[in-house]
Amino acid sequence: MSALRLDALLEQPGHGGVELVARAADAWDRVMVEPDESTLGRAPGATFAIVMTVTGTRPWQLDALVRRARDLGISGLALPAGTPVSIGTANLASRVGLTLVTAERPTALARTCWELTTSADALALSLVRRVAQTIQYAARDLPDQLRHLAAGIGHGVALVAPHGIVQQAGPALDPSLVPLIDFDSWVDRLEHPVGTVASVRVDSKGAHRLRLAFHGRALGLRQLAALAAAAEIAMPAVAARLLIDEVEERDDASRSSSLLSELLDPAASHDPELDRRVAERGWTTEGWHAGFAVQGRGRSEPLEVLRLVQPSLAALPARAHATIRGPGVVGWLSFTSAPPREALGAAVRALRDLHGAWLLQLPVATGVGTLQRGLTGFGHTVNEAMDAARLAADRSAASWFLHVDRFGIDQLLMAWTGSDAFLPAAQGLLDPLRDEDRRTLAAYLDHESSLAATATALGVHRNTVAQRIARVEVELGMDLGDPEVRLALQLAVRATRSR
Repeated sequence: MSALRLDALLEQPGHGGVELVARAADAWDRVMVEPDESTLGRAPGATFAIVMTVTGTRPWQLDALVRRARDLGISGLALPAGTPVSIGTANLASRVGLTLVTAERPTALARTCWELTTSADALALSLVRRVAQTIQYAARDLPDQLRHLAAGIGHGVALVAPHGIVQQAGPALDPSLVPLIDFDSWVDRLEHPVGTVASVRVDSKGAHRLRLAFHGRALGLRQLAALAAAAEIAMPAVAARLLIDEVEERDDASRSSSLLSELLDPAASHDPELDRRVAERGWTTEGWHAGFAVQGRGRSEPLEVLRLVQPSLAALPARAHATIRGPGVVGWLSFTSAPPREALGAAVRALRDLHGAWLLQLPVATGVGTLQRGLTGFGHTVNEAMDAARLAADRSAASWFLHVDRFGIDQLLMAWTGSDAFLPAAQGLLDPLRDEDRRTLAAYLDHESSLAATATALGVHRNTVAQRIARVEVELGMDLGDPEVRLALQLAVRATRSR
């Protein structure tokens, strides 16, 4: 016979509606079930007694029952729910070392105690039966199935991977327990002061090192063994649900990717049918947009990157959408009107923060485009973001994150790759400059940054050149003392001048 632990009893589903009144002892070696208080006998060792009915319910009678039970060697007593236990009686039980509980269904409590102490097979069978009943119902998706399982077994359910918790339902699993799980074994049982976990490896090609975990706060060994058996029964259904969701996810990603391709195709006709499909997705081509792109730096599949990116978009301070395109994911932030510089900056900073979180799970590179308006601008900013992400993949010093507005240098250097986004980016970079400042900048760069040579070429005073160059640095937010800045600006000036 196994010991009956109070915490395990309180956590066990179907315990008969137990409510803790007074706590003293925490474990018992024996369980006694009596029809009423008059049949209580001497108890050898630590004993938990369940009394089905109580005839004397006055305060002095209940006090006497507590003292008598303790004198008989009983250290745990369960009375029927509705017994008017006063605060005085509860305090008395604590003083004499008696744990006192009430139960709405004493018979169910007795059965639960029997399962926890004597019949491990019955406990496991009860859980397996609940799992079987649960998986009979069709779930909408994986989270829905996990919710059904958690409700059915009365414990927390989670899908875990070595990097952390993937999905969960019911009581939350303490994240500190995940590194303690053995991800190589078929079944693992973990006992820890923080909690107890029974997990089984998910047998699916698409679920690399994924485990289905049933867990509780302070489960006993028999409960843990029963949960392990139940997890093994539930795992095939979870694996099948994972496969179904993956197929649906790939189909949906393919449809949204095709829709994005139509939007970005300048030769495509934007008829009402296309507008309807765009609206069904919740996308909009009106207003202002800032594109972003995320691609893996390695063998990450685009769908894997989309799974990483999609759930976190709700945290951004703007409407955000994303789908697969090319080797990674393309997304965009949408604004109904032109956002203030501060608001756009906050959105880009939020994207950068998300990028930092993504890096903890996958090696990715993220690029962000400039703010653009309407459908034409939508295409520009998305293409800018994809080019920036491609460049970011080689920029570890920038933590693999490039924003075209902030890192215009990198965008302009993409001219060497023949990017279609080069000329619009060059024009956008130089737009803030006055005509005389642009001419001065061109001459300054052509004359190897010499103030004197530039002044001679333009026929102005050297101090005038210095003032204009200082104004250019302020307007562009760039340091012309940086060789890369000068090279990029020279490319931009020559490209726009040739046009």
